[in-house]
Amino acid sequence: MNWDSWAGRRVFLSGHTGFKGTWMCLALLQMGAKVTGFALDPDTTSPAGQSFYDAMGVADKITDVRGDVTDASALTDAMAKAAPEVVLHFAAQPLVRRGYAEPAATFASNLMGTVNLLEAVRACPSVGAVLVVTTDKVYRNEDWAWSYRETDNLGGLDPYSASKACAELAVASYRASILEGVQVATARAGNVIGGGDWAEDRLIPDLVRAFIADSTTQIRNPLATRPWEFVLEPLMVYLKLCDELLACTAGAADAWNVGPAREDAWPVSRIADRTCTVWGDGAAWELTQGDTPQPKESKLLTLDPSKVHDALSYTPLLHIDGALDWTVELYRAQADVGAMRDIAAKQVRAYLDASLFG
Repeated sequence: MNWDSWAGRRVFLSGHTGFKGTWMCLALLQMGAKVTGFALDPDTTSPAGQSFYDAMGVADKITDVRGDVTDASALTDAMAKAAPEVVLHFAAQPLVRRGYAEPAATFASNLMGTVNLLEAVRACPSVGAVLVVTTDKVYRNEDWAWSYRETDNLGGLDPYSASKACAELAVASYRASILEGVQVATARAGNVIGGGDWAEDRLIPDLVRAFIADSTTQIRNPLATRPWEFVLEPLMVYLKLCDELLACTAGAADAWNVGPAREDAWPVSRIADRTCTVWGDGAAWELTQGDTPQPKESKLLTLDPSKVHDALSYTPLLHIDGALDWTVELYRAQADVGAMRDIAAKQVRAYLDASLFG
């Protein structure tokens, strides 16, 4: 794939200190883009005591601005100074269970943070394309057997899902009636995995923490089925969509599912089993014991990604087995920063060199 168009391109990336934001920085830097990041300090660290963002040494290679997307003035000022051509909005409160504990903060970040970003775009004439990343959980989940399409109803019973569905509606409104001359799209990604994610209450980070501590992870919902994909799969699609937005390609300014093939929608138990096998050393998991109430979770959620696969002639580089291999490879090196950087750079380069799009 030829990514030459990104060399020297000015990019404003919210949420750049997070897991996906760090990977996006790594990709953009290899492509030669000029990146301004706007985010809070990293809020997760590895067992070795360092965030993935800090371990990757990104801060001295970009314009690193620390701020909260709920602070409209700071966000608008940072974007005006960056004068970007492309805006990528990753900043969010990304955890379902934290949403139950902090519902108001979740709506403030995920809904009003998105509105603040769109208002900053409105005041920044250099912007030509905006991509807002939401989640596969924006759909009103009926626990039905077929996959959700972009035209299915939005919804969400928990604060995280509902706040992201609200963000989708806000983007659609700005696109239709306010942001004239700016191409705006949303991307709804599946469950993203990859080395460097240390968030609380996520399957693979929880497993890896237990492996490193020589303990056993408890899993509460082993039969839940989700669409799993390696972190660089959706990131490459986001960048390709931005190219289409800048070219004003018909239909690009819309909502897009970004997910794996149907066969890569695995139950949690199968993901856990495979991760234990790849890790080795007797790694294991067990079912959560006790009567502690658990938040409501959908049993089945899969995306229909046919629109993005057809429109972009997109073919994923990795299926789930390979994605787990690459994920464990980086986690295994978590105590060696140099090795981590080499592995991450190698994985990014593989995607940049691959023929993902026809």
